[in-house]
Amino acid sequence: MRSLRRHRVVVPVLLCVLAVLGARPLSADEEPADSAGGPEMHGGAVATGLSAEVVRLYEEAAVATQRYEAGRAAAEEQRARARRAEELLGTQRRHIAALHEDLGRIARAQYRTSGGLPVAAQMMLADSPDGLMRGHHAFAQADLAVNNAIAKNRRAEARLAADEAKAAAEWQALEKRNTQLSALKQDIEQKLESARTELQGRADAAVAAGACRGAVRLDQPETEFTSAWVTPVETYVLSSSYGSGGARWANRHTGQDFAVPIGTPVRAVGAGRVVRVSCGGPFGIEIVLRHAGGYYTQYAHLASVAVDPGERVGPGQWIGQSGTTGNSTGPHLHFETRVTPESGSAVDPVSWLAARGVSL
Repeated sequence: MRSLRRHRVVVPVLLCVLAVLGARPLSADEEPADSAGGPEMHGGAVATGLSAEVVRLYEEAAVATQRYEAGRAAAEEQRARARRAEELLGTQRRHIAALHEDLGRIARAQYRTSGGLPVAAQMMLADSPDGLMRGHHAFAQADLAVNNAIAKNRRAEARLAADEAKAAAEWQALEKRNTQLSALKQDIEQKLESARTELQGRADAAVAAGACRGAVRLDQPETEFTSAWVTPVETYVLSSSYGSGGARWANRHTGQDFAVPIGTPVRAVGAGRVVRVSCGGPFGIEIVLRHAGGYYTQYAHLASVAVDPGERVGPGQWIGQSGTTGNSTGPHLHFETRVTPESGSAVDPVSWLAARGVSL
């Protein structure tokens, strides 16, 4: 009888445990089952591999961009040297033209002073020793002048030929460099396009599922900021501003938009803590940070996140990559400053950053 009572107690307990486990919500790292009862095709391992590949492609494109910029600078320096060589050629050509004019003047002067007779003939026809000496002196002076002019002309022509050869070599090297840069630039564009397309496709899938896949850690650049506040992206073009109106918003625009390509690293504008990472709704993938003084900043329409909720971040730290998720008409970062973590409490981000020494 004692054994029967134990079984009657244990069975209901086991049923309760099974019921609780069956009703337990999935964690952020677990994947729901598909309609057929099997695992979802985009499970954790697959998602992690895809994220790593996207980051690798982006970093490779960044390295290629640095090589392109270095090559472009070298090409500009080579072009400057070629221009200097061309300027030298122009100077040499003008100098030779002047020497040719000098030779012509000497010949014309000899003809005028000799009455049309060569200097040697005038010496033979001289009627006095003084006339002979004067003729000899004139002949020597004229011969020296002509020889000097011819020698200068030959030296100038030799220098000109050498400079022309050097300039031709410079231009050939420049053309070769330009060809290499063109191929490198094309390779950069292809890799960037591939990385951005893959990154945005993964982001769209996350928004459609309404669940973030977790942080994709980015290798942070070794940059030491001298100020406590920075811009949310390093390079940008300002687009829609705070308070502007339009058909895209039910009310006035609540943030400042930064037009940047998909995959651009997004930075924390200041030290703070991550209070929200979400992947659904009109803002698409978004991050909200809390800063000292009770202010919050929002970074929306992202393509990926690099931080988790509760994490502390520093000024300038990469927290994600820009995209065009949610209600977005094109790649950009939507940046807001708020007095609460929720929408509807935004303040002008431009003046807020300006008060902290950051001018947009």
